[in-house]
Amino acid sequence: MSSTIWSVDEHLDDILGAVRPLEPIELQLPDAQGCVLVKDVVVEIALPPFDNSSMDGYAVRVADTEGASEEFPAVLTVIGDVAAGSAGLADGQVVGPGEAARIMTGAPLPEGADAVVPVEWTDGGSGEGPATAMRAHSDAPEGAAGEVRVYRPVEARAHVRDRGSDVRPGDLALRAGAIVGPAQIGLLAAIGCSTVVVRPRPRVVVLSTGSELVQPGETLTGGQIYDSNSFALTAAARDAGAIAYRVGAVADDAETLRATIEDQLIRADIVVTTGGVSVGAYDVVKEALSSVGDEDEPGSGIDFRKLAMQPGKPQGFGSIGPDHTPLLALPGNPVSSYVSFELFVRPAIRALMGLTDVHRPTSTATLKIDKALSSPSGRRQFLRGTYDAEEGTVTPVGGSGSHLIAALAQADALIVLPEDVTSAEPGTETEVILLR
Repeated sequence: MSSTIWSVDEHLDDILGAVRPLEPIELQLPDAQGCVLVKDVVVEIALPPFDNSSMDGYAVRVADTEGASEEFPAVLTVIGDVAAGSAGLADGQVVGPGEAARIMTGAPLPEGADAVVPVEWTDGGSGEGPATAMRAHSDAPEGAAGEVRVYRPVEARAHVRDRGSDVRPGDLALRAGAIVGPAQIGLLAAIGCSTVVVRPRPRVVVLSTGSELVQPGETLTGGQIYDSNSFALTAAARDAGAIAYRVGAVADDAETLRATIEDQLIRADIVVTTGGVSVGAYDVVKEALSSVGDEDEPGSGIDFRKLAMQPGKPQGFGSIGPDHTPLLALPGNPVSSYVSFELFVRPAIRALMGLTDVHRPTSTATLKIDKALSSPSGRRQFLRGTYDAEEGTVTPVGGSGSHLIAALAQADALIVLPEDVTSAEPGTETEVILLR
């Protein structure tokens, strides 16, 4: 372990300086969700690709509806149907003076028409007063012929979606660096893209250590506790955008741990361990990984450090295996491991994704407390808190103990007390890291 005391910023800079974005790949749209675009996507077609109706109704000429009312409706001859997916009226018909075409939502506006009258503004061709809906073509094919009474006038282009009103050829659809979410996938599909070039979601292997750990659902015996870290950090990795794999707790045996990690490297872009990095006699992560570096590869291997922070003083970072896979070794106390993940692992995952802004958002808030908070001199302390954006306040939850996981579940922010602060009075302005 390095004898130097590292600052939080130095440790993070070292990690981000070593992590490189994953190589781009071309993926089918469903597989690209959560990935980051590598290059701009330019529109090649107009969207919508043709003028179409936004309502079920009748395609008309505006001039034919002027002055229409329930007392004096405009009576138009229906010359046919235009269904969604069709090319228009049959036989190249044109809507002429005194004519209308029954049209469905999304159907192309036929030539000659310059507006759409909603069916509710007509009698639907029934001759029985205002309609509430359009009868199905299969039930009433005669509705595509005969006459329709229009009870209200329309303005030009009413209820018409114009060609290219969403995007036009040459428009920038999505910028490089955008995360591909559901709306982005919808846009890409709408403009005809079946694949997209992205950086893949990082694969994160999360592994907890400790002979005292038992999987939830099993029976506890003397000295045992449930393994919560691997579950929490796997979920946190997914929340950060990664594909995460959870490995069940590994007992305190250095050879077993080393072999387990080596087996996992085939599916890992980054490995996260929790526990076994302090100075105890059974801290096997340090024992197992202190000598895994390749002497011929500068910078390989795992460096175990002490950081000027609370919680989370003991940390490890380096690379392992033939591909020099980054490995972050976090402390085992639940709060320490979670805080460490937020500060160091989440930014590393976001960097692997190719994002430029890898950090959680921060804000400044007023401490809402009854008495002063103490903080160790020379260490940056991270306390759990609940943030009220409307009031601009943050309230600590739980104490400073690194085992208090119940309070962590209530928190939505980390309260940051800098290294030179030993006491924070009520009303103090402080930085908060927003977790949600």
